Amino acid sequence: MSGRRIIAIIKKEFIHIKRDRPSLVMAFMMPVFMLLLFGYAVTTDVNNMSLAVLDQDRQQPGRELVAVLEQTGYFTVSHHIDSLAELEWLLDAGEVKAGLVIPGDYARSLRRGEPAAVQFLVDGSDPLVARTAMSTAEFTARAYSQRIQLDHLHRQGVETVSGGPSLDLRARVWYNPGMESLKFNIPGLIGLIMQNITVMLTAFSLVRERERGTLEQLMVTPIQGFELMIGKLAPYVLIAFIDVAIVLSIGILWFGVPVSGSIPLLLSLTLLFLVFALGLGIFFSTVAKTQLQAMQMTMLVILPSVLLSGFLFPRESMPLVIQWLGNLIPLTYFLEILRGIILKGVGIDHLWSQVLTLSGFGLGIIVLASKRFVKRVE
Repeated sequence: MSGRRIIAIIKKEFIHIKRDRPSLVMAFMMPVFMLLLFGYAVTTDVNNMSLAVLDQDRQQPGRELVAVLEQTGYFTVSHHIDSLAELEWLLDAGEVKAGLVIPGDYARSLRRGEPAAVQFLVDGSDPLVARTAMSTAEFTARAYSQRIQLDHLHRQGVETVSGGPSLDLRARVWYNPGMESLKFNIPGLIGLIMQNITVMLTAFSLVRERERGTLEQLMVTPIQGFELMIGKLAPYVLIAFIDVAIVLSIGILWFGVPVSGSIPLLLSLTLLFLVFALGLGIFFSTVAKTQLQAMQMTMLVILPSVLLSGFLFPRESMPLVIQWLGNLIPLTYFLEILRGIILKGVGIDHLWSQVLTLSGFGLGIIVLASKRFVKRVE
């Protein structure tokens, strides 16, 4: 064994590593990137759940109840509303995770020493959030009920803890009354699978052709760059839609997760997301020189998509900076569309903001990918 030859091989390998700048950057940046994402995004704690309040009484006892819920740190009042229809719309649109309805006779019932009923509605589409909201609200209501009973009895000069007014919290879970995790996970898996398969197939296909030299053979033909890109993408659109049909059918027939909304609307908006995913794959193919680099770029998309999009972990519990990063991930909006249609049965009127945002992402990446692809081909 020659130490000189081993040293020569080591020097040669370092030269190769130095020349492969993208892999070198990812080798050092990926651990930092992954640790920061996992450290901030991977959490099962749920807090800052958005709460809509319909206070039909508008007196001090009702405002005190709302303040008690906010003081737990689990709820943040984001909307003060005037009707049950508005509360229903906010829950359908995913604008709030829970709603508190305080009836008009709430303060009067407390003054009379009678049970005062309030209604607490929870979006059950995310079972982790729903369970936390339910348990926190129920525990807070019991503690607050005991407090107002004691205050009432002390004013009466009675030291016993029995009797007096009480708070009757009537909780109800919408969309997923059984709070089954499967009904939350299956739509998310459909979105994640469609993104990953579409991006990888497109990026790898074009990079593979470049490595084999067959792409250069097409360049000498009269075909235009944009025509070549459309021709390359068309088969993957068909494959992607077949995959959509397969995973959706398995979700419905095997896992028993029915589609509550419109299937044509679901397929139409899925096509919108696939446009973005295909464009992203084309963009990666114009940047990556090898299939390994294409795989690394794909992983840079997959990891944030899993952690920051709301696929597994509630976005409400993440720091604001991490939430903003999640807003830059198109899968975030596609998951809201999937869960909105599949679980809640909502229509385009509740999803228009997600549709517009997704359209912007799709148009932007297609224009960017087209320019790079045509330039690379020509």
